[in-house]
Amino acid sequence: MKNIAASLLKPGMVFTEPVYIDPSSVLVPAGVPVQQKDLDNLLTWGIEFVLTDGLPSFPDADNAADEKDHAESDPNPDAVQFSMFGPAEPAATDKTVPAFSLPEVRENKSAYRGYTSLVERVNMALLRIHTRENLHDNRQITAIASDLLQMVRDHGKRFASFILGGEIKGYEMAKSSVNTAILSALMAHELKLPNHKVLNIIIGALLHDTGMLRLPREIIDKRGELSQPERQVMRSHPLLTYKIVTKELNYSDDLGEIVLQHHERWDGEGYPSQIAGNNIELGARIVSIADAFEAMTSQKPYRSPITGYQAMKNLLSDNSRRFDPELLKAFTLIMGIYPIGSIIRLNNGTIGRITEARTIAPLRPRIQVLLDECGKAPPKKGGVAIDLLLEKNLYITRAMTAKELSGLNA
Repeated sequence: MKNIAASLLKPGMVFTEPVYIDPSSVLVPAGVPVQQKDLDNLLTWGIEFVLTDGLPSFPDADNAADEKDHAESDPNPDAVQFSMFGPAEPAATDKTVPAFSLPEVRENKSAYRGYTSLVERVNMALLRIHTRENLHDNRQITAIASDLLQMVRDHGKRFASFILGGEIKGYEMAKSSVNTAILSALMAHELKLPNHKVLNIIIGALLHDTGMLRLPREIIDKRGELSQPERQVMRSHPLLTYKIVTKELNYSDDLGEIVLQHHERWDGEGYPSQIAGNNIELGARIVSIADAFEAMTSQKPYRSPITGYQAMKNLLSDNSRRFDPELLKAFTLIMGIYPIGSIIRLNNGTIGRITEARTIAPLRPRIQVLLDECGKAPPKKGGVAIDLLLEKNLYITRAMTAKELSGLNA
């Protein structure tokens, strides 16, 4: 069972497995919310850590809001930092999932359940790194990477649709890690790399930003431009990550180089060592592209996400400055110009979400209709699909953000 600092427990938190005071004494059963009296008892008894094999969540929205308010005012730094890891509520568990969600999300299919499980498991791993619990045991992270690789093999490129179409609220760092790892796995698979190299790249992608856990939150969450000293602090995170990966988690130096070099640039203008071209470790070059796409399409404290289409345009305009041009070609073949999960508008006014991209015809994907040309949503059961490869009179006019779609559907 995993140790969890008692200071990280909050009223309303629910675990998927029982929480124990010791291996034989239950504090709260599985599925039962933690109560304030439980926390008071732990304080009275002087218990600093509890045990569980479960994953935490805040199924009650009110409790989640209370936790957020408490975290913002709690002087305990662990309580403040916990906001990085939760709460989280996969939209597929919510009865009010919008009709414009991906079918796998709306119906909570096995692929999406696998994706949300990966995010939750990575969240717990990051929490352990943050609290420095059992750091020298890396089996948890290796197991997550193996499971992620199998899911990518089972579901192929469709698994990447959750990067744009997944609707987990919270767990932002864990989502970023999983999304980067999915994209990295797809690229490594496209390059036909040996299995052990693919697994190393996935682990590196999962851990590439763990050094951020050791940086001041006021810098990570700052809205607006960083000062020069703050920028230097931020640029230290690859070195901190390398130390976590090789010294604390006992991974090899080969894997450590992936996380150390993922901010190096093809033209030699990156950091921390200003190395260039093929001197940058292959896994680091792969993670660099995956990380850039994920960052552009995700909500950040300092900006809103851009569309997958715009992110691909930004990458393709790189001109061999930041990224390995050959790897960028491979990434484009995988994702397409309009990545799976993208929301687009057609020339007749129909709004849809891309469910299948085609390498041979990147501008003629298959879409799920969200709003027809009259602005009406199709029946929930079955839905309506359009194959632009067959419908020659229809074409994509622009990409849209989920926020734009929500405004139209309000």
